Amino acid sequence: MQQVTYNKAIIWWLLSGILLILAMVIIGGITRLTGSGLSIVEWNVISGTLPPLNHTSWLVAFEKYKQFPEYQKLNFAMTLEGFKNIFWWEYLHRLLGRVIGLVFIVPFLYFWLTKQFKGWLFRRLLFILALGMAQGLMGWIMVKSGLVDNPHVSHYRLAAHLCLAIALIFAIFWTVADLTFPKKYEPAVAKLGSLTKLALLAVLVQIILGAFVAGLKAGFSYNTFPLMNGALYPQQLQDTLTWVNFMENGVLMQFLHRWFAMAVLLVVVLLWRKTQKYKFTGSIKLLVTAIFLTTLIQVALGILTLLLAVPVSLGVLHQVVAVVLAGLVLTLLHQVTLLQKQPMRITRDQL
Repeated sequence: MQQVTYNKAIIWWLLSGILLILAMVIIGGITRLTGSGLSIVEWNVISGTLPPLNHTSWLVAFEKYKQFPEYQKLNFAMTLEGFKNIFWWEYLHRLLGRVIGLVFIVPFLYFWLTKQFKGWLFRRLLFILALGMAQGLMGWIMVKSGLVDNPHVSHYRLAAHLCLAIALIFAIFWTVADLTFPKKYEPAVAKLGSLTKLALLAVLVQIILGAFVAGLKAGFSYNTFPLMNGALYPQQLQDTLTWVNFMENGVLMQFLHRWFAMAVLLVVVLLWRKTQKYKFTGSIKLLVTAIFLTTLIQVALGILTLLLAVPVSLGVLHQVVAVVLAGLVLTLLHQVTLLQKQPMRITRDQL
């Protein structure tokens, strides 16, 4: 077996980035479910680092919030203390974004200036940096969509914001995997290639549908399962669905999200059965088993979250497990792709 040589500090640096982005997803979910996302109405990258530090500063921030539709149409009875409650979640969300930027940029400059990577790794890290900047920009674009007449963020922009976060995790993790896993050739794993790609696509589509459900607040509309208030296809959906509004129809998004979950489960079951049929062992068997069990947990979490009308804790956990599931399938795809290649060796000079 060929061994990969690498700088372990680079690996730990990248892994820390994944954990911080996952924390960002968690706090972002709490921010959304607590209705805190529109509490900070300005995007001041530097000066916005510090929160209000005295009573006068809090009054100024509250007065700015009052100028926008969320306060005028929804929270007009809110007190200063209530404003502070929603402010802190959005502040933590943005502060963590700044921390992630520093955690990536400062070590990147150090490793680059000390010539600890070049070639494909340098290009990959530049791509990750650009992706991170796009993620931050999309966060503000998303917030801006709720600072106009309608005090709700666009579900399209919410989905794009979440997808960029997942893409960032994927890019970092794939890079870590390239630097870590040994290279060997196992033709048998080609039997899992297409099904693994299908599973990853299905999980990503389900995540996007979940973001649409969240953005449209559709999780609160039908809190029964498996039927939607006694019907498989509710009358409200029949009465309101048109070709014009189908992407904005919350009932349709909930309908698709709950039943596409069954399609994801089916693909994962097929993947698991194929590993049993061809008697895969080792890391492949372990990964597929983890994917299968995580999918079962995620489906159960989704049903429970729906039945309990989306409590914050379950809503956030459901979102986090979705990201973990996508990460597991990506890991399998990397292994399947890797094990079909001829042996190669990555040396320190190639980093």
